[in-house]
Amino acid sequence: MRIEIARYGAEERVAVVRADGSTARFRIPRKGPISHDIVHFCVESALGMSNGYWGMVASGEDPAAIADLAKAGGHASAKRAIAPDVSLIELLQAERLVECFEAESWSGSEDDAGLLAMAEAGWAASHVPALDLSGEALASVRAKLAELGGRWRALADGEPLVLEWG
Repeated sequence: MRIEIARYGAEERVAVVRADGSTARFRIPRKGPISHDIVHFCVESALGMSNGYWGMVASGEDPAAIADLAKAGGHASAKRAIAPDVSLIELLQAERLVECFEAESWSGSEDDAGLLAMAEAGWAASHVPALDLSGEALASVRAKLAELGGRWRALADGEPLVLEWG
């Protein structure tokens, strides 16, 4: 699947062409030094997560509907503190880990123990099992983030970062 992410001021525009030729386009608010969707790409591809956000998009899910699927499937929040549907476990594991790597990118620090402590709290709150992540796995995500983050920051507004999934 081909993914193009471009920033336009306070928003990002994402265009997807799946292996079967189907497409999706959507916009998200811009936040942080690296696009949230790029962080998802780094986490999920480095860890081989096939049923996280990008895996679901690749399989044909509408990107805008994935949050609704998570809510309907029992995504834990103050109002839905139940175990999620089994089909959403990897999606939620990825989302909680993405949040941790985003926090790390904002702080500028790299602390395996701190990142894993945040992730474990997030996974527990979302009622999903913790991932068993080695230092090498975390380093692999960070390396992808460094490479793609550098490319992202070098782009002009409207110029897309092109990624290949799968």
